[in-house]
Amino acid sequence: MRPILYSFRRCPYAMRARLALWASSQVCELREVVLRNKPPELLAASAKATVPVLVLPGGEVLDQSLDIMLWALRQNDPAGWLAPTHGTLDDMLALVARVDGNFKHHLDRYKYPGRYEENSTLPNTHMHRTAASLLLEEFETRLTAHAFLLGQRTSLADMAVMPFVRQFAHVDADWFAVQPWPRLQAWLAAWEASDALAQVMSKFPPWQAGAPAVCFPTAP
Repeated sequence: MRPILYSFRRCPYAMRARLALWASSQVCELREVVLRNKPPELLAASAKATVPVLVLPGGEVLDQSLDIMLWALRQNDPAGWLAPTHGTLDDMLALVARVDGNFKHHLDRYKYPGRYEENSTLPNTHMHRTAASLLLEEFETRLTAHAFLLGQRTSLADMAVMPFVRQFAHVDADWFAVQPWPRLQAWLAAWEASDALAQVMSKFPPWQAGAPAVCFPTAP
């Protein structure tokens, strides 16, 4: 029996969970969710009712994307994502927490100004973009020192952060392209062209009860 993953391909949280499952070769049954019509099986598994949700064969439920990443990589971590060449696991988790906290707060208000009363005018949109950019400037500095955020190889930090930097960049791609962040832009472009991202962004039909199981990554 395989774990069951409820997911939505464009959700950055679900994207990073799938990246870790792909990297660790942890095959699961993928259930692609239509967020406006969530299946009752998802709602029964997690009161949070958002993706991703991983239901393990023993019945344990992981409904936080970072917990799914850590679970998968602790089963198998062939590329050493949990062992960066500079820093520790705690350093990575602290960096991810900053993205999930302050950066995500400003990203949401930059990307979706109509959803937030405070952010209904253009000057506020620019304010949130500027605030989010402070962390991206730090990333540019990190990438000046080494090829990835915590050293000379990919780590959990890169893959947990990348979907949100990608989302930020796509809000106004022309503006992002002319910022003085050449290393960050190259880092993001490399991930966007990677086999890893192509795999996790593959399209699957919405899951329905009784439908044939879809494996992700493809079962060996």
